[in-house]
Amino acid sequence: MIRPLNPAMAATFAPPVMEAHRWRASTVLPAGLSLINVSQAAPTDVPPLPLRQAIADAALNLPAAHLYGAVLGMDELRAEIAQQWSQAYAGQITAAQVAITQGCNQAFCAVLATLAAPGDEVILTVPWYFNHKMWLDMQGVKAVPLTPGAGLIPEAEAAARLITDRTRAIVLVSPNNPGGAEYPAETMAAFRDLCRARGITLIVDETYRDFDSRDGRVHDLFMDPDWSDVLVQLYSFSKAYRLTGHRVGAIVASEARMAEVEKFLDTVAICPGQLGQIAALWGMRNLGPWVEGERQEILNRRRAVEAAMADLPGWELMGAGAFFAYARHPFAGRGPEIARAILAQQGILMLPGTMFNPEGAAEAHGQMRIAFANCDAAGLQEMASRLARLTLTRR
Repeated sequence: MIRPLNPAMAATFAPPVMEAHRWRASTVLPAGLSLINVSQAAPTDVPPLPLRQAIADAALNLPAAHLYGAVLGMDELRAEIAQQWSQAYAGQITAAQVAITQGCNQAFCAVLATLAAPGDEVILTVPWYFNHKMWLDMQGVKAVPLTPGAGLIPEAEAAARLITDRTRAIVLVSPNNPGGAEYPAETMAAFRDLCRARGITLIVDETYRDFDSRDGRVHDLFMDPDWSDVLVQLYSFSKAYRLTGHRVGAIVASEARMAEVEKFLDTVAICPGQLGQIAALWGMRNLGPWVEGERQEILNRRRAVEAAMADLPGWELMGAGAFFAYARHPFAGRGPEIARAILAQQGILMLPGTMFNPEGAAEAHGQMRIAFANCDAAGLQEMASRLARLTLTRR
């Protein structure tokens, strides 16, 4: 007899990317058409050769690379993040205010574990990053949806109306996944001020900071000398250095919060992987120009998807940035069925807006996320040409 499942876990929806992979496995592609996979924002290329050589050298010649390390991560990597972030954001960040995690998803889970208990509430902007919603559901924490304004930019005034005595945090992702929006510095400051005034935490996920189209400092949050009383920043090394398989992320927060984060990380991982940390540190010290080249290529692909979608009848681009475009489509029906029909008819795998919105959100059925980072300009034009040939029923 199978024992009862944890009700909160059982009620949490299945991982959307895995669901999309199952669609692909069960679908016969049209004859003569190769798959265009714009479902997941993950680099498919390996890290650059010098970085792989640094990893190999550490694996062969550094005994500590195979042993347990500090729960909060390598001292050298924490110090490097503190130094580079202090310069980039014109603020004061110390190594003691940095922790290394097994990817940015674990960073989010660790921070939320210090903030919220079952029955508490956390405000998420919609469309939201589905793994954030999944973790809250599994923990019995209520995700409160914040509908954004023009350009998918959230508004602090709207968020203020959602705060209750159970609210523990507001989560912002910029550049945004899935919407691509880059939040203005004024927006970030307004949310900081709101959270401080209401005694809650502002969590800013900057996984895609390396691909922001704006040059220089994109917000002033760390310039506040008291930033640590309200702000937590999350970051991932997966995208900038193609270290997805090594799982390296980071938290920047107060030392007091780090003491609580350490309890969580020691329990679930003991320490982050050593080789991934070594790779991240080497990348930070040696790959600045290479990362800038990657940024410029992503910006080229953003321009390509914007141009391709502009000429596509019935489609409307709602947002584009970092690895993502988020669009309204002209077809009638339920989002998942439309996504599967697009795959079956034209060999394009993308994710429906229903995967990024509250259950029952009718408008989500008319939306699609396009993760274009692994599709070059020619591929994006081919995608648009195929979308124009769809024979689905229109609204």
